[in-house]
Amino acid sequence: MRSNDSAEISTPDPNAMTAAMARGGTATTHAIAAPSSSADPPKSPHSPAISPAMPSAMQPAIRGAATSAAGYDGAASPLTFVHTARHPIVSPSDAALFDALAGVTTATLTTILLKKGLRNVWIRGAFPLAPGTQVVGRAFTVRFVPAREDLATPASWASPVSTRAALEAMPDGCVAVVDAMGIRDAGIWGDILCARMAKRRVAGLVTDGVMRDLAGVLGTGLPVWAAGAAAPPSVAGLTFVDWQQPIGCGGVAVFPDDLIVADQDGAVVVPHALVAGIVDDAVEQERFEGWIVQEVNGGAVLPGLYPANEHTRARYEAWKAQRG
Repeated sequence: MRSNDSAEISTPDPNAMTAAMARGGTATTHAIAAPSSSADPPKSPHSPAISPAMPSAMQPAIRGAATSAAGYDGAASPLTFVHTARHPIVSPSDAALFDALAGVTTATLTTILLKKGLRNVWIRGAFPLAPGTQVVGRAFTVRFVPAREDLATPASWASPVSTRAALEAMPDGCVAVVDAMGIRDAGIWGDILCARMAKRRVAGLVTDGVMRDLAGVLGTGLPVWAAGAAAPPSVAGLTFVDWQQPIGCGGVAVFPDDLIVADQDGAVVVPHALVAGIVDDAVEQERFEGWIVQEVNGGAVLPGLYPANEHTRARYEAWKAQRG
């Protein structure tokens, strides 16, 4: 049996929130999720300061080989339940938001956020372990500190405040964001914990640290963004301390309920308060750059095209109008 985890301290646990949206290929899945187990998840003693700002449901969008496809029937109100293999539920109110962002790249998001004055949003060291997957979902934060010998022991894995307890508090559809301080010689956790996350329908995992049991992790189908792999367990270099608290991951501040978008270029954090304000701009930027690529493929030269001058803008607007 592998020990996949970290050293831990002691605490209660955060309020369970749920809901998920899966996107696969050309079909999308929307739903609103009930908790994965009947028991209340463990709570962190500090979470009351954060949790009131969090929504009662999280609706991620996922696309990739491991995602099942389903449709969303918006006829019922206020909540429509559509069951799928991976994400059983989605709220109609957020479904369109996440579905739109599922078509937006992290490259586009960093440009849009830069225009809003945010430069430090890309999590350094977090790259996809498997190609071809994109995840959009709310952040569930997990925090490690450097290992301390009296705390970082295998016995700590049974503590009430452990990675196991944090994992059981993760709501359906969240993206776990794990602050490992960039340490790369101890895996934050491995295949067993990732298998449990997949079973709980967690949308994905993003960390500036490394994983262990890499083949097994990949076999779970859980989308993971990490700095690589290492054989030693977490307690060899890390002490687990808390969850659902503000963290720094890859040099970026991440708060519970921030939006995480991750793809082949890595993972980007969109502050919760800015999400609604960037969606339209991001979707429009993707559309515009798609048109630019068509023009380049048709032989157009870049001066006056990208950046666009007034003539190019007029042609683009005409193209949009033709498409309705």
